[in-house]
Amino acid sequence: MVHDVHIIGGGLAGSEAAWQLARRGVKVRLSEMRGGGGSTPAHQTDGLAELVCSNSFRSDDDERNAVGLLHHEMRRLDSLVMRAGEIARVPAGSAMAVDRDVFSAEVQKALEQDPNIEIVREQVDELPTSGLTIVATGPLTAASLARSIGKVTGEDSLAFFDAIAPIVHRDSIDMDICWFQSRWNKGDGKDYINCPMTKEQYLAFHQGLLDGEKGEFKDWEADTPYFEGCMPIEVMAERGVDTLRYGPMKPVGLDDPRTACEDFPQGRWPYAVVQLRQDNKLGTLWNMVGFQTKLKYGAQVELFRTIPGLEKAEFARLGGMHRNTFLNSPIVLDRQLRLKGAEHIRFAGQITGCEGYIESSSVGLLAGLMTAAELGGRSWNPPPATTAMGALLGHITGDAEADSYQPMNINFGLFPPLHDVKKKQRKESYTGRAKEDFGRWLEELAPLPA
Repeated sequence: MVHDVHIIGGGLAGSEAAWQLARRGVKVRLSEMRGGGGSTPAHQTDGLAELVCSNSFRSDDDERNAVGLLHHEMRRLDSLVMRAGEIARVPAGSAMAVDRDVFSAEVQKALEQDPNIEIVREQVDELPTSGLTIVATGPLTAASLARSIGKVTGEDSLAFFDAIAPIVHRDSIDMDICWFQSRWNKGDGKDYINCPMTKEQYLAFHQGLLDGEKGEFKDWEADTPYFEGCMPIEVMAERGVDTLRYGPMKPVGLDDPRTACEDFPQGRWPYAVVQLRQDNKLGTLWNMVGFQTKLKYGAQVELFRTIPGLEKAEFARLGGMHRNTFLNSPIVLDRQLRLKGAEHIRFAGQITGCEGYIESSSVGLLAGLMTAAELGGRSWNPPPATTAMGALLGHITGDAEADSYQPMNINFGLFPPLHDVKKKQRKESYTGRAKEDFGRWLEELAPLPA
């Protein structure tokens, strides 16, 4: 098939960009190296839009949460990622979590069935010298293509480590010790499994994290910083004995029913809690929330089986880590995600320095809309900076400090500040303003072909 746009990378961003272009009548060649001789240290399948780190798209609250607002905006643009996410959805309280296999299959099916999209399993080693191109190869870009990008940008790539949390078989969890509850009883009450710890158990566990055998870094990985949003649990433990109790192991809002008494009829809060979140629709797999780790496999099994309720845990997947790379986008990209000096090439997704599944997908969506406008000879007006998409795009393409540019999740700190609004009303005010402005922007967007 003769194509109008070449998309390199079949992850979340590339898949979303292909979908948006195809719906506007644009012919797309979607190149994915997995299944065509290429691989990555973290992916386990050849499926498009495979979820590697977690199965959560985080909060779905579009009234008080920035990522929930991003969900809302993507749904209004008929996002493929959000479509597939609804089909693959599993219980997760106020969060949106999915069965990762169902999700990937739904994305791939939609793209395979679209006559405007040709999926080619191939590894692309060089940036194309001509033709409209979207590079959405993600944080695990093949070394050959990364070198090509480095030659064109003239900038050294930045890098950080990303860690993967373990997944436990549900039937190996001792529910005589653990219990179902979402924090503050949000959701349907069975969205999380909670493993309680006493002070003595927590302190022993903390020491085990410090003492456990860690994976060794390769020479080329030395001095690479971690991303704060995906910090290995043992690195958090090194920051202080109580760091985990104020992070992924915080007990507030979780009532251990085994400690119920007259004064505490629902149960007391434990000293610390390990939470597990459902990872597939069947409810047979549960991932350890916030337990990204670089401990060696043997050390993981030994230590994690000291957690109350996980003494006989069977792991479907143990934790691991890999090196991620991203562009210093405020320097090398223009306001339309185009590579300065090679404007036929756009970048999208995590390689631009956005962090998170939904953020990556939304930047892919925007890259698709920008490219469609360019092909149609239309001017491009970005979403207002008061919207989630506009705020994230602004951070990537110039609002951030280039000298200290780091991957970023969507958050209200990226939005233009509100004045004369009470603190308790601030989040609702951000989302209310964003929805109004996004609605007006949508009215100006070119309609889809009939």
